[in-house]
Amino acid sequence: MFEPGHLRHASPNDLANQRAFTFDLYYEVRIDANEGPMLHCRMTGEVAGDAFEESFELHSDTAFNFASVATRLAARQGLPSNTSLIMHNHHEFDAMFADIRHQLGAHSGDPVNLNHLLQDGL
Repeated sequence: MFEPGHLRHASPNDLANQRAFTFDLYYEVRIDANEGPMLHCRMTGEVAGDAFEESFELHSDTAFNFASVATRLAARQGLPSNTSLIMHNHHEFDAMFADIRHQLGAHSGDPVNLNHLLQDGL
C-alpha cells in the first residue's frame, strides 16, 4: 500500500519457500545545511517474525537508489538476498519513485555527483 511519504509492503502469502516479511518505508525530504536536500528514510518491519528498524539518508541525486538500499538492509535483517522487495506491487514503487522525484524537483538527465555514490554507500 502506497501513500505519499509511506510504503507498506508484505510478502505474498502464496510463497511457501520464502521467509515471511513485512516492512514500512517512511520517507521525507529534509534540507541539510551543508548537503542540501536529502531523502531521509526509516524502515521498520519483520522478517520471519523478528522485528527491525533501520534508517538511512541519500543525497538528492542518489535518492532513486532507495530500493537497493532498502533491499540490502532487509537482507541484513535476514531476508534472503535473492528475494526482491520490488517484484510484487511494482506499481507502488513506481508511485513512490514519482513522489520522491516530485518532492526533490528532480528531472531526467540531472547530473549525479559521483562522490555522493560513495558517501551514500552505493
